[in-house]
Amino acid sequence: MDKIQRYRVFCTLSFGDIYGQIVVWLVVIFLSLASAMALLGSSRPIYALATVGLILVLSLPFLLFAFVTTLLNHIEFKTVDPADEKRTTSRSSNSGQRPAQLAS
Repeated sequence: MDKIQRYRVFCTLSFGDIYGQIVVWLVVIFLSLASAMALLGSSRPIYALATVGLILVLSLPFLLFAFVTTLLNHIEFKTVDPADEKRTTSRSSNSGQRPAQLAS
């Protein structure tokens, strides 16, 4: 343990990775609303509200699980060589960019 390695965290998640999940969840929502509208015309409209609530309550945990697992699958840890880090920081400091400052 005389040499501690440094790590850099990268997130490679893009909108295309979760696009399908969003589309499927929207289909579920629209189907539940369609079934609620069909049940509103019946003699017991409370079933319509119960149907929408039940579908939302049952589908949200699956949606959150899908989002979280997709996010965790796109997080990468890479070791950083101190010599490479010094080279990249000196290059970025010479590029003429300045850090953001608060305007007063």
